[in-house]
Amino acid sequence: MNAPTTTANEDLFAYPQDRACPWQPSPGYQDLGRQGPLHRVRLWDGRWIWMVTGHSQARRLLADPRMSADRSRDDFPAVLPRLDAPIFKPIAIIGFDPPVHDVHRRLLAPDFSLKQVRAMRPRVEDLARRLVADMLQAGPPVDLVEAYALPIPSMVISELLGVPYDDHEFFEAKTVGLLQAKSAEDAERAGRELWDYLDGLITRKEREPGGAGVLSRLAGEVDEDGDLTREDLLRIALALLIGGHDTTSQMIALGVVTLLEHPGQLAALRADPDVLPAAVDELLRLVSITDVSGVRVATEDIEIDGEVIRAGEGVLVSSSMTNRDPGVFPRPYEFDVHRTRGGNAASGRQHLTFGFGIHQCLGQNLARMELEVAFSVLFEGIPGLRLGVPLEALPSRSGGTMQGVHTLPVEW
Repeated sequence: MNAPTTTANEDLFAYPQDRACPWQPSPGYQDLGRQGPLHRVRLWDGRWIWMVTGHSQARRLLADPRMSADRSRDDFPAVLPRLDAPIFKPIAIIGFDPPVHDVHRRLLAPDFSLKQVRAMRPRVEDLARRLVADMLQAGPPVDLVEAYALPIPSMVISELLGVPYDDHEFFEAKTVGLLQAKSAEDAERAGRELWDYLDGLITRKEREPGGAGVLSRLAGEVDEDGDLTREDLLRIALALLIGGHDTTSQMIALGVVTLLEHPGQLAALRADPDVLPAAVDELLRLVSITDVSGVRVATEDIEIDGEVIRAGEGVLVSSSMTNRDPGVFPRPYEFDVHRTRGGNAASGRQHLTFGFGIHQCLGQNLARMELEVAFSVLFEGIPGLRLGVPLEALPSRSGGTMQGVHTLPVEW
């Protein structure tokens, strides 16, 4: 069982905490990181779990088969109130253990392969150029989130899944309602509306087989006695639709903010476009839209670096802090687009933004490609881009473990 609520837990560090800077972890997390790699922290419901800020410890725990990702377990920690909603218990891909996890991942792997993503790139580049042209025609100021950062991943995931983009305002709004909900009840309400929408969509695909997209293909593979039930498909559809547009749109927006606030690094990127892949990984390391690489619960006692994680105790891996482990990333709080170049052993690709182990993000190839296209096309098409308001005036989007901006006014 997870540690019970006790008076002593009130003295523990409270998790989560919001950032003071869009691309840096909260001051409290930074303090924890300086104290060591493993910490007990207190959640919203008074329970405590382990928070991991050390890179080596995080990789070992995320790869340990004794750590369960099964969110339907009674002892699995809900690190935020909204994550206590039934809609999250479990969520496909990230919320199942083997063998179910392995089956689902195998079903989806061809659609997110590097080969498939490379084939999609020209269409994404055309899309980005059209959006930039629309922004230039409209003239400044423009909300970059609405005009650019959100449409790119929303259109891409709609095409990939076979979800009508005409419905984007609905699924974007419900995704925000789900991921930013203050309570389990609000999260469940938004999540169920998305669930019902996808249920109707899959029903139409079942009636009209042969359509384009992942959901049409998988609808033809549903077998209630086999590897893919209809509920499995709905959970997969929900996870891919949410994960396929929201975090990437926020990463585009905060990546633009970070580049504009570091003009020397932006100039280096413009001077040498070959730096772009390394710059994207450096942004993924530094910004970390979500502060969490993974949440797990121990199924057995695990000894690690002088500590014992008991069976039933929860573990949260902090990507924003593991990505700043000075033993892996020299000058960890600095933004350096050249970090991965020249055979540097501390490669930026060691960041844990996409997780590690068997649950490492299925869509990371797609996300990297979308980010590379978004940044290159935007800064090539609007070289004079600048923030339309001071950094401190940006309306923040803070959901505990999720960071971002509601709108991003830009000018040129």
